[in-house]
Amino acid sequence: MGIVIAVISGKGGVGKTTTTANIGLGIAQNGKSCVVVDFDIGQRNLDMILGLENRVVYDMVHVMDDGVDVKQALIKSKMSPNLSFLAASQTKDKSVLNSEKILKLINSLKESFEYVILDAPAGIESGYEHTIEFADKAIIVVNPEVSSIRDSDRAIGILDSKSQRVKDGSEVDKFLIINRIDAKMVQSGEMLKSDDILEILSIPLIGKIPEDRGIIEASNQGRPIVLFENSKAGQAYKRIAKRLCGEKVDFVDVESETTGFMQKIKGIFK
Repeated sequence: MGIVIAVISGKGGVGKTTTTANIGLGIAQNGKSCVVVDFDIGQRNLDMILGLENRVVYDMVHVMDDGVDVKQALIKSKMSPNLSFLAASQTKDKSVLNSEKILKLINSLKESFEYVILDAPAGIESGYEHTIEFADKAIIVVNPEVSSIRDSDRAIGILDSKSQRVKDGSEVDKFLIINRIDAKMVQSGEMLKSDDILEILSIPLIGKIPEDRGIIEASNQGRPIVLFENSKAGQAYKRIAKRLCGEKVDFVDVESETTGFMQKIKGIFK
């Protein structure tokens, strides 16, 4: 049976859907079968980041309510044979979700894939609660700013109270991704350091993503940034994917900035 991982955040705009697409593809690149599921009913975005918006015929509501076989609704990624995608509905609202239907859907996906990645909607309403209900693990995506951390803390509290695993006496493994780190701002004290965020949230760190303007262009192209070899953010997502696949990967310091002169010196000796 596959592992179900919910990717969550307290507020919107922190890069949660981008993170889902990149770690999903990263896991697939590591030879693991993976499906990413868009749980943001009514506001579908994951398909665009994966470049699959024109290939969606059936969505998760068709599977849950209309009897469409889940295999018909799944879309294979052209970027990796190991990656599949299940779209959210744009024509329904979150009231269509209920626990029984979701559990049946997730169990069917767990039978076919080693990793089931759920992209939760932003906020902490019913759509979020249904996404986390049957997750084995959760990845919390935050930006290094107070509002993002505060809202994530609330989302974590709901995760601990609504998770079926917790109700059954177990725990949901939680991991933190700190996204959009600007080294200059960290060094100048304008942005929170990762150590401060970890102290507040008390969750193990699984990755730090540096600010990368190339992500916008990559998203517009429908090509996740992990496909761009020279992207620092892409490399960071690859490291996270390897960790999720059980590999031991050293953390790279993305919060210290090396001057251009020192970079040239290091380049000479390399």
